[in-house]
Order: sequence, then C-alpha cells, then structure tokens
Amino acid sequence: MSDAPLPREQSMGRIVLRRFFKHKLAGIAIGVLLVLVLFSVFAGLNSYSPTEQNPTNSFAKPNAANWFGTDELGRDVLSRIMYGGRVSLAVGLLSTVLSIFLGITIGALSGYFGGWLDSTLMRVTDAFLTFPTIFVLIILGAFLREQQLFILQNSIFVVIIIIAALSWMWPARLVRGLFLVLREKEFVTASRALGGSNFRIIVQHILPNCVGPILVSGTLQMASAIITESGLSYLGFGVQPPTPTWGSILSTAQNQIFRAPWLGFFPGFMIFITVMAINYIGDGLRDAFDPYVIHSEK
Repeated sequence: MSDAPLPREQSMGRIVLRRFFKHKLAGIAIGVLLVLVLFSVFAGLNSYSPTEQNPTNSFAKPNAANWFGTDELGRDVLSRIMYGGRVSLAVGLLSTVLSIFLGITIGALSGYFGGWLDSTLMRVTDAFLTFPTIFVLIILGAFLREQQLFILQNSIFVVIIIIAALSWMWPARLVRGLFLVLREKEFVTASRALGGSNFRIIVQHILPNCVGPILVSGTLQMASAIITESGLSYLGFGVQPPTPTWGSILSTAQNQIFRAPWLGFFPGFMIFITVMAINYIGDGLRDAFDPYVIHSEK
C-alpha cells in the first residue's frame, strides 16, 4: 500500500482565486486597473496644478515638460487627467456600491417573500426601466444642484446619486431571480425548521450563494457608471468645473480636435482602457465563480 499523503481538499477561496488567474486577460486587467488607481491617487506628486493656467504655453504639444501637452489655457493635460481619474474612478466605484446595495435589498425582499411585495417591487423596477435614462439623468442633475442640502453642493455627490438612482434595477432583478431559486433549496428549509429568522436566512444562508453573480454584475455596473459619468460631464451636466474629469476634458477638446488632437486622445484612451480592464475582470470573475466548474475541481 502506498504511503503517499492523500490530496488535501481545497477551500472555495483557493479554487476561485486559481480559476480567476487562469484567465490571463483578467490577471493583466487587475494589474492595469491597479496602475490606473495609483496613477490617480498619487496625482499630487505632479509638479503642475490641474487648474494652473499659463496662456503663453497654450496648445503645447506633448514634450519633456508637459508629457501630455497643454490645453487652450496652458493647463497641463497630464495633471488634469491624473486628478480627473480620482473623480471618475470614485464616481464609478461609489455609484456602483450604492446601486448594488439598493439592488440587493430590493431583489432580496422581492425574491424571498414573493406575493404582493414581489409584485409591487417588480412593478416599481419595471417603471424605472422605462425611463429615458439620459434625459432623466440631465433633469435630476439640474434639479439636485438647486437644492440647499450641504451634501448636494458638491456636484460629485449629485452625479453619484443620479447614476445609482437609475442603475439599481438590473442587480435587483438578478438578485430576485437568484432568491427565487435558492429559497426553495433544502438548506433554507432546514434553517426554517430550526427556527432561523427571515433576516438570518437571507443574510447568512442565501446571500452568500449570490456573491459570484453580484460581483460580476458589479464590474459591469462600474464600467457603465464610468461611461455614464463621462457622458454627463461631456454634455456639461456632470461634475462641474473647475474640477476636472475625463469626460469634461473630452468636452473641452471637441472644438480643438484637429488643432490639438492630444486633448481628446489621452482622456479618451483613459476611459477606454479603464472600461476594458473592468470588463475583463468581470469575465475572470464569471469564470472563477462558475458553480459547475468549481464543483468538479473540489
């Protein structure tokens, strides 16, 4: 008889991590996104201020002093993109967290309890899905800025609120569908028989089994939120000057696209590479949390 040790059963976390990093593009995307985050976080190390004007140096091509060139007011484009990354990434992350939280709450209540509550919440969800998104975003942005609440005086919070308010419906429908299936499983029935409360069953037993799809949905939500923020800022209804964002930098570049193409190229490239990285991370998470593959590898 062989004395070789039996293979040790791997934990779920190890299997998920191994499968995620098998997706080579997802691993590269993690590195790219980390570089972009550091690029924005350490924007203060740049020797130029994003609002510092130097009219004598306007429309300077990319050079040793100004790596990404300057704009029509002589402002350093690299500095503006670095500081703009802080806003764009923060808006994307925070609006996604808020929309996912709202979606999980509404979807869990709807899918777990069913009945009239399910019908009511889903009709509200359907109503929100019928709204013409871009017009509602513009109207909400204009309305919220007129309010006297302190938190709304900073337009960054306005953009986060309006994006989250119109993007929670997809995670809500996803979570509802998952709960409709999982609430009928044996482990939920056993927990009820042992006297488990509804809150405990939802939080401790059903919700952990929804983590994979929710994370994948979150990556898609974040990519969409960054594009939405950029679009709003491009139209002038997003984060307001003098705060730079990638979308607002693109907006100021539209009239100078032939004279100074670098003004549009660099912020556009940042949006493109960020969204691509997040989408590839979502692909990696989808593969990593595939329940059939995980079960076969355990």
